[in-house]
Amino acid sequence: MPRTTQIFCASTLYGAATLAAALDAGLFAPADRRLLLVTNNATNPEITPSVDAMPGFAALRERFDEVLSWNATIAPFHPGGWSPRADDIPMWERYVRLLWHLGDDEVQLAVESVQVNPALALCQLFTGAPVDVYAGGLVSYGPTRDKVDPLVGTRIGRLLHLDLVPGLTPLLLTEFGVPTELVPSEAFLKVIGELAEGEGELTATASATATATDAQPALLLGQYLSALGILTDAEEEDVHRQMVRGAVELGHRRLVFKPHPVAPARWSTILEDEAKKLGAELTLLDRPVLAEVAFQRLRPALVVGCFSTALLTAAGLYGVPVARVGTDTLLARLAPYQNSNRVPLTIVDALLPDIADASAVGGWAMPPRERVDELAALLKAVGFAMQPKIYPGLRDAAEAYLTHHLNPHTWRYFKRKRLTSLALPGAVPAQLSFIPRNATVRRLARRARALKRAAVKR
Repeated sequence: MPRTTQIFCASTLYGAATLAAALDAGLFAPADRRLLLVTNNATNPEITPSVDAMPGFAALRERFDEVLSWNATIAPFHPGGWSPRADDIPMWERYVRLLWHLGDDEVQLAVESVQVNPALALCQLFTGAPVDVYAGGLVSYGPTRDKVDPLVGTRIGRLLHLDLVPGLTPLLLTEFGVPTELVPSEAFLKVIGELAEGEGELTATASATATATDAQPALLLGQYLSALGILTDAEEEDVHRQMVRGAVELGHRRLVFKPHPVAPARWSTILEDEAKKLGAELTLLDRPVLAEVAFQRLRPALVVGCFSTALLTAAGLYGVPVARVGTDTLLARLAPYQNSNRVPLTIVDALLPDIADASAVGGWAMPPRERVDELAALLKAVGFAMQPKIYPGLRDAAEAYLTHHLNPHTWRYFKRKRLTSLALPGAVPAQLSFIPRNATVRRLARRARALKRAAVKR
């Protein structure tokens, strides 16, 4: 009987910690070998530390028999841009089996973001292997961002995810009927505790930022949204300043800023100066640790961010007060509409209090079931508007939501142009609502667009 080898693919320490928690909780069947395949998807992986070089990784290492590098396996290709050509798949599978000493092993895969490389390439390479997908955060509550090849999608057995919003079921991969399974919060917290044990520097940071009157700092989370083209550098600097000003207005005088690992160093200096002007002290957390490790070690009195998944782990798993900043601006600016960041942004904006609302920040708690049901209905409408071809079955749910719940507040989650292109309620004024459904009008509109394009070409 052939050996069974489980291959777990991870591109982030957060993902590796999620896998470790799933293993500890017994969510994977026993196997003869367990391999962790590390992939570095950074733009310049040659100068960017990979998962196995991150602080705290040693605490996760013992759960796997061996750690492999996908970058080294496919060098000189970049993991984000390479996949095997169909005719070359048998050759690549033989090569990888030889390189990783797999022989004739039965392979089982656990990957993240199966719709894109490198996870997609790995699934294509092992053509008959069953696949489990694990969620990397709030994005799992939204639609699959690209159409998945049925030869891969039909092999997916389940979606593993953390219970970031209790009662909310992920939409990801439901087009294939993939069931979801929770990674227990207790197991994840245990893994984070292991990662935190080796982070003595964070204890020093906490004591350096604490006083008798303010023993716990406010933790500010940077995301580097300008790198994604969502904001300009200047606009993101302003978002960070809003974090500082908002935290100070709430009474916090000790602030800790956790920048994105590749964010410009000058941002920290700008925020330090801003804090000083307001009579506060800001300390930089320059060690590239998980936000959850910072929660464990610093025990912050408040966590402030834009739409980071860490806001929900802070609130739901650690019971820390949280506040959002800049989500209204981002909802207006995010493009194209199907950008996968839209779902985390929508969840954070809909659930968490704005930092300017002091009473809401102080009294916020995880939402009741009714509120979660409202959010689920909103996300079905947003999900259909994002990916109507992948989720045509959500049209009725989207129409029902837009018909009954579209108001000045919920308009922030939709774009009139998008609703018009999909013939959804809200596309045009009520008295003209027959137009998007009128076949003759649509045909004339398509003809007019075609003539316009032809005229431009001339």
